[in-house]
Amino acid sequence: MARVLIAGCGFVGLATARLFVQRGWEVIGCTHSDESAAKLSGEAFQVMACDISDRASVEARAGLGPFDAVVHCASSGRGGAEAYRRVYLEGSRNLASVFAPAPMLFTSSTSVYAQTDGAWVTEDSPAEPQRETGLLLRETEDLVVAQKGIVARLAGIYGPARSVLLRKFFDGTAIIEGDGSKWINQVHRDDIASAIVHLVTSRASGIFNVNDDRPLPQRELYAWLAERFSLPLPPSGPIDTNRKRGWTNKRVSNARLREFGWAPQFPSFFDAVASDPGLVDNARA
Repeated sequence: MARVLIAGCGFVGLATARLFVQRGWEVIGCTHSDESAAKLSGEAFQVMACDISDRASVEARAGLGPFDAVVHCASSGRGGAEAYRRVYLEGSRNLASVFAPAPMLFTSSTSVYAQTDGAWVTEDSPAEPQRETGLLLRETEDLVVAQKGIVARLAGIYGPARSVLLRKFFDGTAIIEGDGSKWINQVHRDDIASAIVHLVTSRASGIFNVNDDRPLPQRELYAWLAERFSLPLPPSGPIDTNRKRGWTNKRVSNARLREFGWAPQFPSFFDAVASDPGLVDNARA
């Protein structure tokens, strides 16, 4: 039986772990704390605490191996550059060293593309973020790719019971930035999980963008929601350049991942809103 270590069993990691189990893999999940591990005691796989940013903590779990793959999808907990360095860069370095030669998949972000002209970007486009957090993601990506691992650059994540965009639309805090031409790139949580499993089981290597088929201009997206739910269009406001990973405007292509045999269950955000009443109900609540 193939074995995989899931480092980080949160929103994305838990769905990924469950999907690996469905595919017949033995899964070991790692969380940052014993408390988090205890909350997952009812899952169909073993979960234990391990601080991946601490080399000694990871080495103490060396006996869990060997693994056929290691998936690093732990979160920085909304922290800044120091948290990024510890969780992403040091975490990847520790996991790769202790569980070698298992290939690693690291979940990065499409925010590493710093383009602001609305152009399409692919994995071959320049990825030159301006903020320290983005630079740390790129450094981690380089580490993983150098070891023939996989980097999954995730677009904005939404999914069952969670959509920041929908919540802001319904609670009246949404703003159309500038003229509303900024492109919104998103991907459903379940499509991320399927992409991760597909890349690992297909023995891929290199960088892949993980997002749906249809980036949407911000104004078009909100206009569709306003018409569908008979609510007013959000007001216009200034462009928010004070984002942790910097303000960008680009359309992210998923062509490489599609050519590798993956297809999203939700080709666009509109498909998810139309087919998943729970997504809307939770955003309204």
